Amino acid sequence: MNCLIKFLVVMITMIVTASCGNHSKKGMNIQKETFGKINEKVVDLYTLTNTNQVEMKITNYGGIVTSFKIPDKNGILEDVVLGYDNLEGYLKANPYFGAIIGRYGNRIGNATFTLDGKKFSLAKNDGANNLHGGVKGFDKVVWEAETITGRASVSLKLYYLSKDNEGGFPGNLNVNVIYTLTNDNTFRIDYTAITDRPTIVNLTHHTYWNFAGNGSGEILNHKLMVHADTFTPIDKSLITTGDISSVKGTPMDFRTPKTIGDEIDDDYEQLKFAGGYDHNWVLNKTDDGIITLAATVYDPMSGRFMEIHTTEPGIQFYSGNLLDGSIVGKKDNIYEFRNGFCLETQHYPDSPNKPDFPSVVLRPGETYSSTTIHKFSTK
Repeated sequence: MNCLIKFLVVMITMIVTASCGNHSKKGMNIQKETFGKINEKVVDLYTLTNTNQVEMKITNYGGIVTSFKIPDKNGILEDVVLGYDNLEGYLKANPYFGAIIGRYGNRIGNATFTLDGKKFSLAKNDGANNLHGGVKGFDKVVWEAETITGRASVSLKLYYLSKDNEGGFPGNLNVNVIYTLTNDNTFRIDYTAITDRPTIVNLTHHTYWNFAGNGSGEILNHKLMVHADTFTPIDKSLITTGDISSVKGTPMDFRTPKTIGDEIDDDYEQLKFAGGYDHNWVLNKTDDGIITLAATVYDPMSGRFMEIHTTEPGIQFYSGNLLDGSIVGKKDNIYEFRNGFCLETQHYPDSPNKPDFPSVVLRPGETYSSTTIHKFSTK
């Protein structure tokens, strides 16, 4: 009898040990490896994995999301973001793939703005305009990083001090960005910043998505919904005019899910200016700073579905109009015209020069705070 009891104890122990071992392999995890060097400074790559084996890779160079593997309707995991296999790619021809954008996401007209009676001049890197922070924005710096493991999530916290007059922007700006992957297949981004001088801030994220899979071709069959009755029209230089216009009766109307390619080439002035969609939508919000639904995207082929919720008042939908086949990305995939789309939550473009738009001014003693949540599922 004693032998039988000992045998059963040993067997149970083996089963429990094996079970725990398998759980460990399939549980939440965050790993760090070297991604390369910039001026002898080591750049790291972090892999975040949840219990569903959804996997996100992030480098502290630019806070770039280099890979994001989520399941399709058959449970097959596939990378659904555009980018490069190595650091060298991001250092060369990089149209902001997967990066943190700052200090000011989107365009500032004539690369100038006036704050408290003083005029500030910024770098011109988009014709006469300043785009995404200028020649060296937050997408091109090495951030300090810290890993965080919660009960049902894994996070990467990134820190950067943007010094006074960096890129022409006033004030020493301390920025924190936290990327979080949860067990319910949510990708959350929390931004905070403080300054020692009055300045402007508009942070966002610039991942190029293709839910059919990286390198699978055009995104025109994806179905998009934008929770917005109005948008901010642009001029020929892609700068907002200061007006807010209704989407009703125009190709800008995504209030109900619509295939992206349905009207993208219509004879419509706004689409001609941008060569497709590259506009800011004014989200239907009742209160500032409250997280509300901004957009949904669905790929009928893979069944992948994404909801975006945000505290921001606007969202920029960009349909990859400047991708032209000149970029060879991951696994030697050539990124052709409209092979990826971006949905960038934000304050409105050129807000510093548009007094009727929501303010982007941050002053000493205040805290800039913004949250965007991407929720993934299939249907």
